[in-house]
Amino acid sequence: MDKVSLVLVSHSKEIADGLKKLLGEMQPEVTIAAAGGEEDGGIGTNAEVIARAVEEVYTEKGTVILFDLGSALLNAELALELAGGKQNVRIADAPMIEGGLAAVVEAGFGSSVEKTAEAAEKAYEMKKIDRS
Repeated sequence: MDKVSLVLVSHSKEIADGLKKLLGEMQPEVTIAAAGGEEDGGIGTNAEVIARAVEEVYTEKGTVILFDLGSALLNAELALELAGGKQNVRIADAPMIEGGLAAVVEAGFGSSVEKTAEAAEKAYEMKKIDRS
């Protein structure tokens, strides 16, 4: 069965690659691409790198993009324009690690791109420490 894929956009190649490895261990049936850093290996994001990552993992079920910082969002939005007609792509406004974990689990269940992105976005509500 086709599953929603994920693209992880970070200013750091090591962060994107490390999160890809972690999420792949959690749910090996979900295809994940890491789009971290600049093409020259430096810190930053690059719309062309992100667009290639979307092309690489895109499925008919859809793709969810998770990103680390605001400028990564700008490049992810530009990447969608460059990706040429990939209509079933959602950029999730979510914390990358917790949101990525929620998204990979939801995608592993075979959920839609909308439900996968929503699961990632709900990660903002997760409490790690109860301070009450």
